[in-house]
Amino acid sequence: MTDEGERRLAELSGLETDRALLGRTSTAERVADILRDRVAEGFFPPGVRLSEDGIGGALGVSRNTLREAFRLLTHERLLVHRLNRGVFVRRLTVDDLVDIYRVRELIECAAVRSLGDPPYLLDAIESAVAAGERAAGERAWQDLSTANIRFHQAVAGLARSPRTDELMRGVLAELRLAFHVMEDPQRFYAPYLERNREILEALRSGDAPGAERLLAAYLADSRRQLAEAYGRQVAADRG
Repeated sequence: MTDEGERRLAELSGLETDRALLGRTSTAERVADILRDRVAEGFFPPGVRLSEDGIGGALGVSRNTLREAFRLLTHERLLVHRLNRGVFVRRLTVDDLVDIYRVRELIECAAVRSLGDPPYLLDAIESAVAAGERAAGERAWQDLSTANIRFHQAVAGLARSPRTDELMRGVLAELRLAFHVMEDPQRFYAPYLERNREILEALRSGDAPGAERLLAAYLADSRRQLAEAYGRQVAADRG
C-alpha cells in the first residue's frame, strides 16, 4: 500500500471512534422531531417543565440522548434551559410573534407566487381543509388548530423545497406556543377555516395571484388579532 493509501486508511479508522456519537445524534434528532410535533400539536404548553425521567422513560431513550434533543430544540427557540431548574417550553414575546408572522409571509406568499401554470398539486392542502372542517363540525377546537397548522405547512409545501418545509415546520411549531392565549378558540379559528377554503378554491381555479392576495390579507389579520390578544395576556401576567 502506498503512503497516501495508508494515510487515508488511518483517517477512516479514526472515524470509527465517532460511530457511537453518530448513532446517538441520529436518535436525538428523531426524539427532537417527536417533541417538536408534540409542541406544534399543543400537548406541551408554554411554561411547562419537561421531565427527563418521564419523557426518557416513555420514549425508551437515554438521558444523554434526550438532553441532546433538548439542546436541538433550544437552538430552535422552542425550549429554554433554566439553570438548576431544568428545561421548559418557551414563552414567546410579542416581538417574537411579529417576527414569526414576518417569516411566514415571506415563505407562504413566495410559495404561492412561485407556482407555474395550473393545475397545481393540492392534495395536502385539500386534506388539511377537510380535516379542519371535520374538526369544526365535531367542535374539536384543538384538532381544528392542528388542521390549520397543517394547512399552512401544505401551502409552504407548494414550493416543493425540503429546506423550506423544514424551516416552516419549526416556525409553525414556535407559533403554536402563542395560541394558548386565545380564550375563545372557536371564535379565533372558525373564520380562518373559511378563509382556508377560499384560498384552496382560488388555487383550484388556477388563480395563484388571487390566492396570494387572500393569503397575505389572512396573515395580516391573524397577526394583528393574535398579537393584540398576546399583548393583553402578557400585560395581565405582569400585573
